[in-house]
Amino acid sequence: MTSIKKKPEEELELVVSPTDKNLPYLMRDEQFVNPVLARSARIVAERAKGSYIYDMNGDAYLDFASGIAVTNLGHCHPRVVQAVQEQVAKLMHTSVVTYHKNYIDLAEKLVEIAPGRLDSVFLANSGAEAVEGAIKLARYTSGRPAIVNFRGSFHGRTLLALALTSSKLYYREHYEPLPSGIYNSTYPYVYRSRFRNDPSACVAECLEYLDMLFHQFVHPEQVAAIIVEPIQGEGGYIVPPPGFLQGLRKVADQYGILLVIDEVQTGFARTGKMFACEHDGVEPDIMVCAKALASGLPLSAFISRKDITKDWTPGRHGSTFGGNPVACAAALATIAVLQEENLAERAAQLGKFIIEKLRKAAAGRKSIGDIRGRGLMIGIEFDDEKGEPSKDLAEAFAEKCLLNKLLVLTCGNRGQVVRLIPPLTLSDAEAEKACEILIKCMPA
Repeated sequence: MTSIKKKPEEELELVVSPTDKNLPYLMRDEQFVNPVLARSARIVAERAKGSYIYDMNGDAYLDFASGIAVTNLGHCHPRVVQAVQEQVAKLMHTSVVTYHKNYIDLAEKLVEIAPGRLDSVFLANSGAEAVEGAIKLARYTSGRPAIVNFRGSFHGRTLLALALTSSKLYYREHYEPLPSGIYNSTYPYVYRSRFRNDPSACVAECLEYLDMLFHQFVHPEQVAAIIVEPIQGEGGYIVPPPGFLQGLRKVADQYGILLVIDEVQTGFARTGKMFACEHDGVEPDIMVCAKALASGLPLSAFISRKDITKDWTPGRHGSTFGGNPVACAAALATIAVLQEENLAERAAQLGKFIIEKLRKAAAGRKSIGDIRGRGLMIGIEFDDEKGEPSKDLAEAFAEKCLLNKLLVLTCGNRGQVVRLIPPLTLSDAEAEKACEILIKCMPA
């Protein structure tokens, strides 16, 4: 396996085996690929199947990253592969020149599985693109300019989506000026709050801050939408306590504000429900989804209600590639497998097993501050000797996992959280194996 170590002068040095087949590709990547594109694991994927990725050497890595919550069915699920192969032979692209059956079938299926009364679907290519579409819809139909988002949020890296993103300053700095009219409220990050033992007080404080925002910074009647992740992803896998999403729904209803719930990372059975907002019984006005929708093909959606979209006239928004026939075929197959194999229930069971096992192993280890999650969306938060967020410990842990052939990712506002995002098709034996590696790699 190829490793990269930092020299004192901060240059990168490749440390490799002479027979490492990854090396030529890594060298060509350095020569030809824009360096802004970051990768987490220094291996070159040659193929993948189920819960494993295989590099150019044929080494198998148990994948607890899932392409950042994309391959919920595991890699190259046979039902999805078959659907894609059949569709490619019939129709690959038509854009908005014509209608096509798969777009209509998928829109109907998304309405069927979406929470509440959501019944109007627009298909796009990525989470960021769907977020931008959702905000355009909210502003146009409400006639209001302002948007409220939350500290620690991640909604994408295109310019408007970036203005809504505050999980890390690194993503935002040097791109100013960012789009205006966005107001930042607080998210109930219980572990880093002053109410660590009182989640309800943490929720109350966050809702009080939102109320203050409406009295001191922006009039609520100027706010088109509140956009929120039902579980913060890139911000640190933060699960809000009961009452937070319900509180936002109440505020939105009070002032006629549209509630946009970003299910890009949480959607499609990952948290133990088809969509994470269902845990709290909260119905969005607009829901954004992407990532796992098409098992790796580029596809996203924002779903609203016809009473909201009816006055959004044709051509006010569009997409050349959104709703591509092949991506739609993959999505229809993906949703069918999720439903038929009860993978939401499977995610809930496996998540409980993994969290309990890791919490037991972490007991007494001061460097592991918190283990939290919902379903198979699990975060491990690392602290230094002063109890402060530790990026160094999180990165060292992730590197040890990689050396033990387990792929994990970091996140958090200071990079202090390791997130576990395995396929929902993970076997019991694979879950046990992963836990053994994770426990072996835990610092004291």
